[in-house]
Amino acid sequence: MQHFYQWVIETPALFELEQSAPFTSFEHLGLSQQRPEAMVYQGNPRLGFVYQYLCDQVLKHSSQFEVVEQEIQLNQNGKTLGAIDFIVRDHQQSQLQHWEVAIKFYLLHGDSWYGPNAHDRLDKKLQRMLEHQLTLTQHPAFIEQYPDYQHLFTQLLMQGRLYTNPFSAQAVPQYCLGHKLNSSQIQGYWCYSHQWHHIGEPLFALEKHQWATGLEPQHQHTPITEFSGRFIHAQSASGQFWFIVNEQWPHDNN
Repeated sequence: MQHFYQWVIETPALFELEQSAPFTSFEHLGLSQQRPEAMVYQGNPRLGFVYQYLCDQVLKHSSQFEVVEQEIQLNQNGKTLGAIDFIVRDHQQSQLQHWEVAIKFYLLHGDSWYGPNAHDRLDKKLQRMLEHQLTLTQHPAFIEQYPDYQHLFTQLLMQGRLYTNPFSAQAVPQYCLGHKLNSSQIQGYWCYSHQWHHIGEPLFALEKHQWATGLEPQHQHTPITEFSGRFIHAQSASGQFWFIVNEQWPHDNN
């Protein structure tokens, strides 16, 4: 957990920071941190929930920020409008902020970035974050329920990794929805199962909690010898991150 916590602090965002968009990163902020001595997470084990917990810990252990509210479920007339990740007080800027956070891993196919299960796509995710999630604090239902939190500054933290196929000729997009991708985060590789033999070094499967940080070097790991299912996320003996996908990907997304 400590390793993942440090990764959240130090890893750049998936997008370049720009004045016209609310992208942010802890690495960019250069936070003064009081490192938590121990973190015991007992919530939902899914990666997104663990990641949100770690973002909460980073904010709470910084001298700049104070978490005022988190995981606000917004409803109207019995309909769920969405959940707001964080309302944060930035003491340095003397302002209240609405933060949304997400950790994502996308593979380039054609001119689009797909999630490994192909249900998700970077352009769709970004559009929803910018046009829906970050606008929830402007919704009348939120303003009525939280009249003290108005005119909030928005911050979007998207971290993760982008993967390209080195065995297929493809142009790597520099932008998504007009926003410049952070080239430092285009650092993973993917291939189809029939291309696996081109990798030329052993691969070791990653558990979901290892997707960001990789394998623990002090542990023994058994190489993958066969492929089955829809995809495998792995790390090579040299440390390179790889996704191996089935031959129907991204069209087989069931």
